[in-house]
Amino acid sequence: MSKQKKQPFYKRKRVIIPLALLLLLIAGRIYLPYWAKDYINEVLADIPGFYGQVEDIDISLYRGAYIINGLYLNKVDAETQVPFLNFPKTDISVEWNALFNGAVVAEIVMTTPEIIYVIEDQQTTPTEGDADVEDWTQALDELVPLEINHFEVVNGKIAMVGLAAEPNIDLQFNQLYLTANNLRNVIEKERILPSPITATAVSFGNGNVKLDGSMNLFKEIPDMDISFSLEKAEATALNDLTSYYAGLDFETGTFEVFSEIAIADGYMKGYIKPLLTKTTMIGKEDGFLETLWEGFTSFFKFILKNKSTNTIATEVPIEGDLNNLEAGIWPTVGGIFKNGWIKAFRGETDESIEYKDAFKDSEENNDLTAEEKKELRKKRREERRAERKKDNND
Repeated sequence: MSKQKKQPFYKRKRVIIPLALLLLLIAGRIYLPYWAKDYINEVLADIPGFYGQVEDIDISLYRGAYIINGLYLNKVDAETQVPFLNFPKTDISVEWNALFNGAVVAEIVMTTPEIIYVIEDQQTTPTEGDADVEDWTQALDELVPLEINHFEVVNGKIAMVGLAAEPNIDLQFNQLYLTANNLRNVIEKERILPSPITATAVSFGNGNVKLDGSMNLFKEIPDMDISFSLEKAEATALNDLTSYYAGLDFETGTFEVFSEIAIADGYMKGYIKPLLTKTTMIGKEDGFLETLWEGFTSFFKFILKNKSTNTIATEVPIEGDLNNLEAGIWPTVGGIFKNGWIKAFRGETDESIEYKDAFKDSEENNDLTAEEKKELRKKRREERRAERKKDNND
């Protein structure tokens, strides 16, 4: 009986080596999510004054993506167990469309994220100090190794909560949908503000929130041209806040906010315009002091209210260098009386603030006195009125 001929070593190697590599790849693929989870938890632990963790990580190699599930973050000395950041699902992947433009960038899609600002938790300072912008930026760079070009939020929530108040303060923005594109300027590179951003949400009091604009994030202080509106929110939704700080409640009426902001070369120009329409207020109690306070505020509401529209409104101008940004007090007071006795503010953004306005002021006004700047702004307003009047006549 003849012995079976032993297979040559070089032939066995052709099978053993590929098989070993395959087993290593499989083992690496199985271990990769656990390694990524440990790594992300280490990144979160390095943010000063905060603690947090992730539930697990899903890897999608064919998409060039990984999904962070159950990420939360809170202050180390928080009195509550309400997470400051709660991100149930964050999908981080390579943006394949950008590859056709020769760029390797990332896109982030966050599903049902929550940012809940608990006033009592955020008022304390941990022994190791609070995180600053550099800490947050470093954490984001470590979590997302590629530059972010597309950012999207689906069904998000932003809330401010005060637990010391009775009843508790709870102001929420729900159903937040936000998209920001071309953040790394992969396309439309000739545009001054190449990155469009849009957002919608439902506010406290069932108000409609809309944000729209464009940005340039390549500067240390980003340039932008943004408009914001919060329309037709029930004023009674502010009662948690006004009852705690002023001892007054809204009984009826609506609350609205309109704003436009432009930033160019670190110079900001814009306004914030709050409006209260058809509002009535009631005191916290029926005592003499409460009744007196209600009468006092009602008197000034009558004085400051536009009689034809039953609206209380003012326009708070915001203008100046971002390192020394101030909202003018006297222009605000003047705006209140202007609304009360001259004309009603329109319930919409004025479309009077443009990116070029901030750029002009930053370039031309550096050597002007405050009085000269005031006269220049007045002249530009008159020019805009003349242009609108001409357009209407045409």
